[in-house]
Amino acid sequence: MSGLESLYQELILDHSKHPHGTPLAAEEGANASSYQRNPICGDELTLRVRLDDAGAIRDATWEGAGCSISQASASMLSDLVAGMPGAEASALVDGFREAMRSRGKLELDIEDYGDAAALSGVSKYTARVKCAMLAWVALEDALARA
Repeated sequence: MSGLESLYQELILDHSKHPHGTPLAAEEGANASSYQRNPICGDELTLRVRLDDAGAIRDATWEGAGCSISQASASMLSDLVAGMPGAEASALVDGFREAMRSRGKLELDIEDYGDAAALSGVSKYTARVKCAMLAWVALEDALARA
């Protein structure tokens, strides 16, 4: 394992053990929420978004249970999208999905994705892609409902 892969693995484990974006915001303060479940492995989460008057994401909070990849991905996502316009967050979801479907051919740009760029290597393991995508699908759904 290269030094960078080792660093990324440590970052994923750190976000999994010490998640950001929890606890889940109160239902009445959220503009929209989304519950998602991966039936293959049982990972599940509920994500709520609160938007400001201009449509920017004030915060994205979540709670869930599952593997370290799904939990780390949700933690990284909640940090990344706070304060971001909804349209920009939707574009990031599209880019994340494209990288996850690339089977390791596309790397996420650390400038755009921050800590979530550490999840690029997950795309090589098709069984784990849905784990990484769970929070991103929830954000996409919540923004569509808002």
